[in-house]
Amino acid sequence: MASASDPDYLRFFPYEEPYDHQTEAMGSIYDALEESRNVLFEGATGTGKTLSALAPALEYARETSKTVVITTNVHQQMRQFVREAAAITDQEPIRAVVFQGKASMCHIDVGYEECQALRDTTRELVDAEENRAELEAQQRALLEESQEGSAEAADARGAVMDELESVEEEIEGIREERNVCDHYYRNLTADTDEFYGWLFDGVRTPEDVYDYADREGLCGYELLKEGMDGVDLVVCNYHHLLDPMIREQFFRWLGRDPEDVIAVFDEAHNVEDAARDHARRTVTETTLDQALDELETTEDPRADAALNVLTTFRDALVDAYEEAFSFGEREGVDEHWYDLSIDNDDARDDLTLAFLQNYSGPGFHEELDRTLDLGRELDQSYEEAYKSGETTTRQECQTLQAASFVEDWLDESAAEGQYPVVSVRRAEEGGPREAGEIYGRAELYTCIPSSVTAELFGDLHAGVLMSATLRPFDVTEDVLGLDDPVTLAYGPQFPEERRRTYAVDGPALFASKRDDMEVQSTVAEVLEDAARITPGNTLAFFPSYSEAERYHQRVDAGGATYLDRPGTSAKDLRESFTDDDDAVLFTSLWGTLAEGVSFDGDDARTVVVVGVPYPHLDDRMDAVQEAYDAAFGEDDEQGRGGASGRTSDDDGAGWRYAVEIPTVRKTRQALGRVVRSPEDFGARILLDKRYTERSEVEMRDYSVRGTFPPEERREMVDIDPEKLKFALLNFFQDVDGYDGEPPRP
Repeated sequence: MASASDPDYLRFFPYEEPYDHQTEAMGSIYDALEESRNVLFEGATGTGKTLSALAPALEYARETSKTVVITTNVHQQMRQFVREAAAITDQEPIRAVVFQGKASMCHIDVGYEECQALRDTTRELVDAEENRAELEAQQRALLEESQEGSAEAADARGAVMDELESVEEEIEGIREERNVCDHYYRNLTADTDEFYGWLFDGVRTPEDVYDYADREGLCGYELLKEGMDGVDLVVCNYHHLLDPMIREQFFRWLGRDPEDVIAVFDEAHNVEDAARDHARRTVTETTLDQALDELETTEDPRADAALNVLTTFRDALVDAYEEAFSFGEREGVDEHWYDLSIDNDDARDDLTLAFLQNYSGPGFHEELDRTLDLGRELDQSYEEAYKSGETTTRQECQTLQAASFVEDWLDESAAEGQYPVVSVRRAEEGGPREAGEIYGRAELYTCIPSSVTAELFGDLHAGVLMSATLRPFDVTEDVLGLDDPVTLAYGPQFPEERRRTYAVDGPALFASKRDDMEVQSTVAEVLEDAARITPGNTLAFFPSYSEAERYHQRVDAGGATYLDRPGTSAKDLRESFTDDDDAVLFTSLWGTLAEGVSFDGDDARTVVVVGVPYPHLDDRMDAVQEAYDAAFGEDDEQGRGGASGRTSDDDGAGWRYAVEIPTVRKTRQALGRVVRSPEDFGARILLDKRYTERSEVEMRDYSVRGTFPPEERREMVDIDPEKLKFALLNFFQDVDGYDGEPPRP
């Protein structure tokens, strides 16, 4: 606990005494906040990153009337934040809110637009009822005066009674003919002081709030929005800050301008991909068709112009994907979106060219302007119809959605950092299209996430981005558009003798070598040795689910084996696996179990990363590499080879920024699934010669060892495949890992 001589921010540190590195980190973060500088904070498991960031942030925020927002995209981390916030408020009371989106908290399951319309109508009803109450009070007072003989009061009362009758008719009309939300109505009419007393008497989860509101017939989501004004701490998901539209509303609910918000991003190595996801814009052929149907029934002179420009774009989309199919490619399309190449090096993309070639009229910019005006009016009429009770659902304006996208496409598809994509998929049963029919989607894919994040971090008072895998800091700084951040890095804090990292000098598992039977035999033997010698469960990560399945079928681990598949419940699989003993779990490094999931104790004693698990290198990834090359130019580390067969001729930042560094970060995340506490122990195995020290000389263009931080490289023990079992046996004996007799190697 903090003493009188300690820094003030230690009042928000809820445990006996911080580690030395935590003390240092908290001081550095507090100083950075005073200077309005962003912080890049890498800390291995056990560093105590969350409290190291929260304590100084909460102190600085309290001193300067700001709000701290801590955000993650990992559900398990959200629960951890709630525990930390609860521990803090037990020591130094804070007003904290854990916020989720409307979809997970709505009691009547309506969409965003419907919710907005219901709120407006419900508020109109409550306003009318309040007006009625005021008029009734006036008429009672005037009645008393008139009964005492005041003719003037009698006349005034008559006017009030007329107005009261009008308000009664208005209330009756809303209740009988229009749609209201009963839950939100109770929010506006009931005494909610008890709710807010309960809310801030601890740290409540969204599930807690939902259950409370459900019992009382209230809307918990709207109560949270109303209660967020000026709180000390908000826990939320990435999209509340990364989505520009949601962010604007979110700050309004906080009652804060962006410069009065300190944002702490957990698992911040994921911000790059999350920002791309929030920046992407799409329109499907179905939406375009629905917009055309909408316009066909619209009696407005602007509808002809709208039909012309949207029909031309819709037909151009079909032409683009039909022309893009290679021989036999169409037959392989299934229910998942499948990208087709339409980009051109020396001209506009094929979709834009088809549109420009086929368009005829007074000018597509002019017609798009008229279409957007019409779409806005239609959208407003749908909202009014829903509010007035003419419709039971709030209709979406497809014309407005389609025209907004087409305008963006024609203006931005050739812009630097934007990649135009056309995708197709096959319609399923029960949808708006005939089952089996192929239809298309146009997408503007944002290659460089700084187009989303640079403005955010420029507007905030400061951001603290923390992760176990943020380095190299210069790359994170470039990619996210950060200006001169403070950088902090702390390696593993648990006893080094209780962990071992082996770089196995096995085959280099290039894609071209994976079908080699001798290579498969070597990999399978190493996995069998690791599983047999490990006193507990073994995690095995592969470059893909298909590779995981290949070795799940081939490896005889001597115990139970579990196979992770895309689309299955990772939670259920993890629970079954950790309930077992001496089992092996086969999964993809790019799945959901490689990060944000703890395997404590003998839940997993060994983790194996098989190969250098580069992601699938498609046209999108090529576009990202090209965008990074153009934006960041030559890189000190020349492009390295890998599964794609690239060589050092690929000079520039693209390969390193877009492929190699994210892959090594994912690998480091996977290695961090074991050894989760000072008492824990475990082995981490990198199975591919590209991880070895020798590869830096013999396979310079392909080696990835140099991409790991220096202290992690120093711990790597190079070893031959056939010697691994002896090394593992010695290690686990040294840490008293076996309950009985150790296995025979």
